[in-house]
Amino acid sequence: MTTRIAALILVLPSALGAQDWPGWRGPKGDGTSAEKGFPVTWGPDRNVRWKTPIPGKGHSSPIVVGDRVFLTTCLEDTGERRLLCLSAADGRLLWQKEVLTSPLERKHKLNSFASSTPASDGKHVWSAFLAQDRFHVFCHDLDGNLVWKTSPGTFSSVHGFCSSPVLWKDTVIFNGDQDADAWIVALEKATGKERWRADRPNKTRSYVPPVIFELAGRPQLVLSGSKCVASYDPDTGEQIWLLDGPTEQFVASLVTTEGVLFVTGGYPKHFLIGIKPDGKGNVTATHEIWRDTRGVSYVPSPVAWGPHFYVVSDIGQASCLEASTGRRLWMQKLGRHHSASIVAAEGRLYFLDDDGTTHVVKAGDAFELLAKNEIGEEAYASPALSRGRVYIRGAKHLFCIGE
Repeated sequence: MTTRIAALILVLPSALGAQDWPGWRGPKGDGTSAEKGFPVTWGPDRNVRWKTPIPGKGHSSPIVVGDRVFLTTCLEDTGERRLLCLSAADGRLLWQKEVLTSPLERKHKLNSFASSTPASDGKHVWSAFLAQDRFHVFCHDLDGNLVWKTSPGTFSSVHGFCSSPVLWKDTVIFNGDQDADAWIVALEKATGKERWRADRPNKTRSYVPPVIFELAGRPQLVLSGSKCVASYDPDTGEQIWLLDGPTEQFVASLVTTEGVLFVTGGYPKHFLIGIKPDGKGNVTATHEIWRDTRGVSYVPSPVAWGPHFYVVSDIGQASCLEASTGRRLWMQKLGRHHSASIVAAEGRLYFLDDDGTTHVVKAGDAFELLAKNEIGEEAYASPALSRGRVYIRGAKHLFCIGE
């Protein structure tokens, strides 16, 4: 056996185990990676493989597909929204495409004009933007060629737009919660043709990307928002169950472990809620397991690891909760303010704050800070984890961090 063949055999298992980060919250939609080899410590001049200036502004997260990284941005002086493709190896900008140009919409001061994280199946990339009062969806191939574009309808929200695509089989699904007739829509990946549309109750703006989990023996598309928490069949859009309230608007995605679905957030009232996801119809009176009002996150999505839920409030209070009971095992102050969602791998939790500092915490029932790492600029987008590297979008650069 030659030295070269032996080396290839040694490399192959890790290559086969490599994971893309293909959309919002990664391969499972819950902010976790099954890979190993991610860094624990870094700084502006330590363990940064590359950093690339990003034109414009945006809070969308990077996604990683094979040897490419995709993200969206907005050039606010011209109103131009772009889809960018970078090399995962060295950060070179491979191409950038003008997706649309439109006057800037009204938005919340913490939102951006490019907040929707794109998604990819390894062949195409889907992105979404608001133009005037219409919701627009775009499908490009990996070389930036436009395959199709469509508009599922009008969209009205005083706080702007943030609806990330969710891929399911041969469809791409979007949440259209708004202050008007609201819906969830599934479009055919290949053509953009509408497959199904589900009416949303209460007609109230929310910003929660749906997630699809295997729950109670079946796939369920779940989300909070529009004054409810609800589950749908991702194949048909048929509603499975619904829990009323407990408040009006939500931003954070849901996570699950130990047979419990975890909801955090809300405006004007704030709650942490554990739900048993095996109901049918209206389950308000029967399927809420526990509730708390301390350390609630409105924007950052939580993460589940083992038997615990981890959440960080917008003002930086991180908590660990026992999934089955909601019992709080620890609470610890981290950053000044947090917008990014938590990601996790190898039993470690990565909390990125708005100042660009990542607190790396060991997952467990006792708080243990492993590292506190800075990139030297503000950060509002959630990190991506892929092939042993952490990708962080700062206010001016995209950072690739690895040993």
